[in-house]
Amino acid sequence: MNALAVEREAETGLADEEIVARVLKGEKELFEILVRRHNQRIYRGARAILRNDYEAEDVMQDAYVRAYRNLAQFRGDAKFSTWLTRIAVNEALGRLRGSARFTDLEEVPMRDMATPDESPERSAAAGEVRALLEQGLDRLSDQQRAVYVLRDVEEMNTEDTASSLGLTEDNVKILLHRARRQLRNFLLVRAGSHAPNLLQFHLSRCDRVTARVMAAISQTTISQSCS
Repeated sequence: MNALAVEREAETGLADEEIVARVLKGEKELFEILVRRHNQRIYRGARAILRNDYEAEDVMQDAYVRAYRNLAQFRGDAKFSTWLTRIAVNEALGRLRGSARFTDLEEVPMRDMATPDESPERSAAAGEVRALLEQGLDRLSDQQRAVYVLRDVEEMNTEDTASSLGLTEDNVKILLHRARRQLRNFLLVRAGSHAPNLLQFHLSRCDRVTARVMAAISQTTISQSCS
């Protein structure tokens, strides 16, 4: 590990807002800490909307570059993680708007899903249970899936989830209740302890995305405009 890597490791104890301030002062390389710190949450949020690993990675890169370019506009009114998640959600929804898969998060009514005909074996391994739950996630409505991933998988609070998705807090509570009820058909009660392990963002993927983001921002300038 070189000196810069050691310094970066030491900086990880800083709050997001402190790192943002230092990046704005010219320490561009510290943006990597923010990327690595939030990679899993941003991946999960994008993946929940897009249902495609590779598209989610592309959205992540675009979201990070956009966040970097507009870093001067971050005022700290919301947590940095919420601000960043909102950017990623908007990028993911933008991907859907030109496709038949697009479902507006506010306008389309929630739909009930059929109960699966079969249950997994009682002796199913944890990996099989996670795979089953991920299948269940992909069967939820776009609204329910996005809310469930941010609230129960990423453990964001109701206020931050609502802000990230552009929903009201009441809508978030209703969507989460219905998502949990439907996922219970996939044995959520039995496998609920595995929820934090869904949609894992493994180290190799983290390194790949981080390298792409840092290469992209090396050619990017932070905008000083507040427009």
